[in-house]
Amino acid sequence: MQNIQSKSRRDFLKSASAASGGLILGFSWLGTQAFGAKVIDPSAVAHEFNAYLSISPDGKITIYSPNPEIGQGIKTAFPLIVAEELDVDFDQVTVLQANLSDKYDRQLTGGSGAIRHSWDRLREAGATARELMKEAAAQKWNTSSANLTTAKGMVISPDGKKLSYGDLVETAKGLNTPTNVKLKDPKDFKLIGGWHKGVDNPKVLKGERLFGIDLKKEGMFNAQIQRPPAFGLKLKSFDASEALKMPGIVEVVSFDNKVAIVGNSTWEIMQARKKVKIDWEKDKDLESSEDHDRIFKTYLDKPDNGEVRRKDGDIEKAFAEAAKVVTADYQCPFLPHSPMEPMNFFAHVKENGTIELAGPTQTPGRAVASISKLLDVPADKISVELTKMGGGFGRRLDDGYAVEAAHLSSIIKKPVKVTWTKEDDISGGYYRPAVRYRFRAALDKDGNITGFHLKGVGLNAGNCTRQDNFPAGAIDNLLVESVNYESPITTGPWRAPITNFLAYAEQAFLDEVAEAAKKDPVQLRLELFERAKNNPVGEISYDIDRFVETIKLAAEKASWGKKKNISQGFSAYFSHNSYVAQVAEVKKVKGQPVLSKVIAATDCGIVINQSGAQNQIYGAITDGLGHAMFGKLSFKNGEPEQKNYDSYRIIRMNEIPEIEAHFVNNGKSPTGLGEPAIPPTGGAIANAFAAATGKRLYSQPFNLEDDQVESYL
Repeated sequence: MQNIQSKSRRDFLKSASAASGGLILGFSWLGTQAFGAKVIDPSAVAHEFNAYLSISPDGKITIYSPNPEIGQGIKTAFPLIVAEELDVDFDQVTVLQANLSDKYDRQLTGGSGAIRHSWDRLREAGATARELMKEAAAQKWNTSSANLTTAKGMVISPDGKKLSYGDLVETAKGLNTPTNVKLKDPKDFKLIGGWHKGVDNPKVLKGERLFGIDLKKEGMFNAQIQRPPAFGLKLKSFDASEALKMPGIVEVVSFDNKVAIVGNSTWEIMQARKKVKIDWEKDKDLESSEDHDRIFKTYLDKPDNGEVRRKDGDIEKAFAEAAKVVTADYQCPFLPHSPMEPMNFFAHVKENGTIELAGPTQTPGRAVASISKLLDVPADKISVELTKMGGGFGRRLDDGYAVEAAHLSSIIKKPVKVTWTKEDDISGGYYRPAVRYRFRAALDKDGNITGFHLKGVGLNAGNCTRQDNFPAGAIDNLLVESVNYESPITTGPWRAPITNFLAYAEQAFLDEVAEAAKKDPVQLRLELFERAKNNPVGEISYDIDRFVETIKLAAEKASWGKKKNISQGFSAYFSHNSYVAQVAEVKKVKGQPVLSKVIAATDCGIVINQSGAQNQIYGAITDGLGHAMFGKLSFKNGEPEQKNYDSYRIIRMNEIPEIEAHFVNNGKSPTGLGEPAIPPTGGAIANAFAAATGKRLYSQPFNLEDDQVESYL
């Protein structure tokens, strides 16, 4: 039977060939084993290639992009990079979303790594095509390509003659592809670093079908699934007799501790779902939020029960000889991801032994692997059509919702799309882990930190610390311990995993240490970086100079410590290979503290698209602020107490302060930007409120901890 992924690749090549008049460049982007570009025959499967660039006779350029678009802007940034090196106007380049192919080495969206991974590859693709066009023009003009230049999709001779790339397609087909092409000097960039609108914006505004929720397939049925209402329950029995009498309902089946209602339309299913009678029984011990408090206290208070993640120097001696010891605990709750687009996925398990999948997923390869194992179908018989995602924040890293769609299709022998309600999603499990941290710092008589101890306890969090992050490397005596408690409550990565809360706790604690040491918070951090640079201790995972430059830029732009009648809070963090420093500002309004502004400085290397980068910063800070202030998911007998936005509080538009974004311009290769601005946000806000009120915040959400913070609302 034909390999589905190879067929998908061949279909693309035929389509691109028809559009381009036949000129297609193939590339292989497999890390260090990359092959150079080559003009390829579109009728061939071209197994050795996994990325393609086509040029049509009318000058239009198309690239085939593997990474799923989740709102991070890669569908705009990828063609922008190619257009820059190819020397064409941005509107001449479009990008087609690649379906899943085994030829890609990183066909996923997560970890803020898409641009970092593809930066050099995309530049090489554009530069190779540019040099090929020059070679084609040189042959036509009987001259050397070294004498030619390019601009706006044209090859230009010294005497002013011009040929468009489209005019050169036929000649280029017969040429050998250039190798070892020279990339542009960043100072010569014309497109990169400018302001560009998202390429999908018009389609989104017009309501065109881009997202998984819009997807419709011929013969497709719809389904919703009733899952256990609480953790620790299992299905005992169900009665669907009344539901099956309702219009549009096809069948009701149970599988994998769930009950699926299948019908013609989502509305009909939602009505019938209310008529299905389900009995659940206890399978495991159920937990409440009170249990979590007890677990945290037990494990934090109990010595020698944590896994040592890092130990530098003699931590016991440092605390024994300390002139002063500062101690603080910080706690965060479980949080749902709650993307705007509900979870949904289409699956068709066919009689011929193949499986067709379609929908919004950050990890299509993981979904295929799980479905292959579950249904005993070879992975190369499973295809995945990737749709645009209406948010994910880590939720769509999970493959469970895709797996259950395929499982259901295999049972009912029909193509089906499973759609979750918002209540399903918020109460359905896969949350940010709840964590509590305990920090201790030993100070000498001069206020210098001589010892630093972090112990974290997470509920299904794995390693809830990042042991090599700052201030590790700057303190002679340091101990980092982690405890993972296995809870029935299921968890998964949440935007900027672990660091989304850990950064707040670390940065709030450093401010408390600065206060005890009678030092300015920014100066305390700069002193620690100086120590790390001059006398490093152990492994250092961050670039000290880049970190310091980012901190200084934020302090400068915020006029740190110089504003009257404004209380400022500082925070800085390194994650996903990027550095972000923030200053939050609180002012008194009618005697009450109000968050008025957040100033952010970011070092993410070269900024590809200023518009996209600014929006990433604004969105991340808003997300970080909203969840630090309001987000909370609590449990009673294993059941979430918040199930929709009437009880689960999210930030509102009128609560978003002014946000100011600045970028370090250092010309370095770009790094991540989708997540790094979230971690420092909570710390900057907490420190600003502490400066304004004299009271420190130790638990999120902040609005439940302090009535003065409540006045922010």
